[in-house]
Amino acid sequence: MQQIRSQVTERAGLYELDAGSDVLDSPRYNHDIAPTQVQERTWNKWHITALWIGMSICVPTYTLGGVLTAYFGLSVGEALLAILLANIVVLVPLTLNAFAGTKYGIPFPVLLRSSFGIIGSNVPCLIRALVACGWFGIQTMFGGLAIHLFLGSIFEGWKALGGTGEVIGFMIFWTLNLWVVLRGAESIKWLETLSAPLLVAVGIGLLVWALPSVSLTELLAIPPKRPEGASVTGYFMAGLTAMVGFWATLSLNIPDFSRYAKSQKDQILGQIFGLPLTMFLFAALGVVMTAASVKLVGVTVSDPVSLIGHIQSPGWVALAMALIIIATLSTNTAANIVSPTNDFQNLAPKLIGRTTAVILTGLVGLALMGHELLKKLGLLISDVSLETVYSNWLLGYSSLLGRLPGSWWWTTSSSRNSAWTWPACTATTSTRRGTGTVSSPSAYRWP
Repeated sequence: MQQIRSQVTERAGLYELDAGSDVLDSPRYNHDIAPTQVQERTWNKWHITALWIGMSICVPTYTLGGVLTAYFGLSVGEALLAILLANIVVLVPLTLNAFAGTKYGIPFPVLLRSSFGIIGSNVPCLIRALVACGWFGIQTMFGGLAIHLFLGSIFEGWKALGGTGEVIGFMIFWTLNLWVVLRGAESIKWLETLSAPLLVAVGIGLLVWALPSVSLTELLAIPPKRPEGASVTGYFMAGLTAMVGFWATLSLNIPDFSRYAKSQKDQILGQIFGLPLTMFLFAALGVVMTAASVKLVGVTVSDPVSLIGHIQSPGWVALAMALIIIATLSTNTAANIVSPTNDFQNLAPKLIGRTTAVILTGLVGLALMGHELLKKLGLLISDVSLETVYSNWLLGYSSLLGRLPGSWWWTTSSSRNSAWTWPACTATTSTRRGTGTVSSPSAYRWP
């Protein structure tokens, strides 16, 4: 006979819920966003380290140094420093927000219910989901290009497809991402654990290939692309803001992963080991490879997919593309699908299950990349590059997400009352690119 009242038990500082009919019958409950049992929390510090290595080694990380030097007016040294500092900064909210996930086994949307209320939690959830869906589309474009080049290195006739081949590659990679997430958290853990050492090996291999073709001293001496005599402060702070924004959204929904951690020590050490150094080193590798690309392939190439595509050996291209596909898959599944899947389920847990939420995430990401796919098919003419799309996306949400309204909804045992309020919720420091000024947080209070 099913118990009526739920019970909460504590084991070594970790809490688990033995759900009764009072919770199981709630319209706000389903199995996928329910608290994990202690026995399900199997991720140790090395699993979480592998998670961060797998998520950090991706095409956008590779291009970060180039984005900061080309679009933010920073020198190579300033760009790498901004990347390192930003990831140390974001490590603080990551470890703090992960605490509740590990302690109670709850995902991000359920944690938000304690701050924003049951209904109000959907506001920040959907904003977070939209950002993740945008990144999902961007990463899938890179993964689709890698599949296109992989197939082109094996089948000679595939190259003739051109942009159509890239769109087919996009859809193959899109489907592969959804399939991995539909298989559950253990499949993601397996993928990240498998991919981490492979991706480190790829980075070392690329570095060995590039170092003979570039002088690190000359690279660091390249002057920044900003007006002569301009203060570095405004440019650096703008770049720092964008780099904090790279993982700031995941610092919100980190409970989606920390709910599987064995202990607080495991989640903290795993994140310290896995995030800052990986981001710094792989971004630095991207700077070195971009500088060396002129001598390696005869033209400046800013992303690894296109760079490896210039190699004349089909065998090496096929191997390299397979590894890049794994790298992008390990990032996309964990960083960009898990969160919106939980967020969409939070809207109506009894109506939207994991399968529906995963497909919805995929469709939104597909829609957000619609203009790029139409360009590939020749149905839309535009000179806006994919790098420009994601650099503007990155700066835009990292600057604007600070100003969010909060909403509360409550019930009492004696009566049913609800109220909505829109308080002054947040204000992170906003930078103004190129002005050297920092605006006051008080300027962003909610009216």
